[in-house]
Amino acid sequence: MNCFDYIKPKTIAEATDALAKFGSSAQVLAGGTDVLIELRRANGKTPQVVIDIAGIQELNGLLSANGTIILKPLATHSQLSSSTELNQSAQLLSIAAASIGSPQIRNRGTVGGNVMNAATCADTVPPLVALGAKVKLQSADGERLFDMADFFIKPYKTKASPNELLTEIQFQKLPLNARSVFIKLGRRNALSISRLSVAAVVAQDESGVITDARIVPGAAFPTWRRVAEAEHLLIGEKPSKELLR
Repeated sequence: MNCFDYIKPKTIAEATDALAKFGSSAQVLAGGTDVLIELRRANGKTPQVVIDIAGIQELNGLLSANGTIILKPLATHSQLSSSTELNQSAQLLSIAAASIGSPQIRNRGTVGGNVMNAATCADTVPPLVALGAKVKLQSADGERLFDMADFFIKPYKTKASPNELLTEIQFQKLPLNARSVFIKLGRRNALSISRLSVAAVVAQDESGVITDARIVPGAAFPTWRRVAEAEHLLIGEKPSKELLR
């Protein structure tokens, strides 16, 4: 492993102060399922300092209030997949988290790391885009809020500045008349990296007519976006085999 300095802040303020000091020379470490692999590569990029945020308690957990769900970036994939709240009000995200890697990876990997790494195969991102999620970034200078659909520039590149830390992911609960799903295709049934995935949300009125449709492919484009053309074909119609062909 290459040599670097190591900082383990206890608060968000300590972390953002360190990022203000080191900027692009720093690497934030959360669960480490991707970062540690990169650090071990002899030809990998070596940061001057690794900032380990795993001990910052205010960055962990899942909150629900007034119809809004707030995910803290250190929430693990296991936490998301086993969350009763998510299974009831954002099931597609729970399904996606359960599909990631092995139990060991799900126990260590975090939703914040999955988002900030910005790999096209990231499984939690399509559901979050479909949910209309927003990301909150914090620095020593203040906070910024982005729609997740506009947050990604290209694979492995977001609009976050080197001095900013992801502190929240927030979205509205799906209404009771909505159903959601996440499906992925890989080269095997378990421990697979997505070759193609899709997150979808559909809401229907009392007569069965589709009133809302959101479709977000994963691992299909350089960044994630809703497929408006397909969504428009569904809205105003009733589900049928002919419609879905």
